[in-house]
Amino acid sequence: MARIICIDYGGKRTGLAVTDPLQIIATALDTIDTKDFIPYLKNYCSKESVELFLIGEPLNLDDTATHATPLVHKAIAALQKYFPAIPVQTVDERFSSKMAVRAMVEMGMKKKDRRVKGNIDQIAAVMLLQEYLANRN
Repeated sequence: MARIICIDYGGKRTGLAVTDPLQIIATALDTIDTKDFIPYLKNYCSKESVELFLIGEPLNLDDTATHATPLVHKAIAALQKYFPAIPVQTVDERFSSKMAVRAMVEMGMKKKDRRVKGNIDQIAAVMLLQEYLANRN
């Protein structure tokens, strides 16, 4: 089997999580500058087999678009352009950052490390991917 990459796309930073080849476990992959998003994935996909991109779609509680939704739609278009053989699926990312912060507190992460925004992005991506894996069947 191939891996699944989950993307917590942001204006400045993008958190990435990935499954193992058997698609059982979700782990943090990296936090990258958003401007390096496509080159990073090109490099990763040249080394690893990827069968799906999951990308968090930011929505308001009433299911309307947020200020970040157009950015994510541009990212989806770029993924489809540069990786036409790999499907892209959106997942609801409401509250993902808040849940990531709560998870960091529960894990006992030091306050100094919780302030590192890149940690939040990675953990949010992992949580979105774990939820997808748990609910896909």
